[in-house]
Amino acid sequence: MSLEACADIVRRGDPDRFLAVMAAPVAVRVRLLPLYALNVEVARAPWLTEEPMIAEMRLQWWRDALEEIAAGGPVRRHEVATPLAEVLGPTEAKLLDGLVAARRWDAYRDPFGDGAALEAHLDASFGTLMWVSARVLGATQGEGALRDLGRAQGLAAWLVAVPELEARGRIPLIDGRPEAVSALARRGLGWLRAAYTAADPVPVLARPAARAAWRTGPILRQAAAEPDRVAEGRLGSSEFRRRAALIARVLTARW
Repeated sequence: MSLEACADIVRRGDPDRFLAVMAAPVAVRVRLLPLYALNVEVARAPWLTEEPMIAEMRLQWWRDALEEIAAGGPVRRHEVATPLAEVLGPTEAKLLDGLVAARRWDAYRDPFGDGAALEAHLDASFGTLMWVSARVLGATQGEGALRDLGRAQGLAAWLVAVPELEARGRIPLIDGRPEAVSALARRGLGWLRAAYTAADPVPVLARPAARAAWRTGPILRQAAAEPDRVAEGRLGSSEFRRRAALIARVLTARW
């Protein structure tokens, strides 16, 4: 029942990752769904309240749960924490603490100090999730490529979310001018190229996790070529093309 709850959380809160994980073998789903459900729960926690201190408390709950998992002792019973404890080791739990901490940004209205701060945020959240996803599938190599892929995926998602973040009073972009947005998207495409050409490539075991980033390239290329789409909320493709692109990758065993 806990795994079913995780699947429902991911289906409602992260449809791209849900489609990707449901295209994978059952043994992969069992390991990735609790992890993706954690990510959804942590990502939404700061938005459930207007009070930063309450948001901090919600995030601390997850940090405490991860600390329990890392310690190897009893773990609080919860529809996500319980199955998560079955797939994480101490190293993965400690890595995910950084992911939870990164979500503190959403609780406040301060902008990023510079591009390096935004990049660090994307790495702590999306890069870490991609690397831990690979580790729970048994991968022990390719961290650099996987983090590059995760950062690129995170930037694509970030650019898609810009209108909503601004509507909620946040300042997601260091520089919102079209030329700056285009340059940022090209930066993300550089990360994506680095992931594909890394000397220490994405391992075969990690491909089901890497496949969750299947929309990254098209979104970043679109933002680089037509940066006005970012502010207008017009990034992305039709539902048919979105699903067809994933199916093609699955059928050809690509990520």
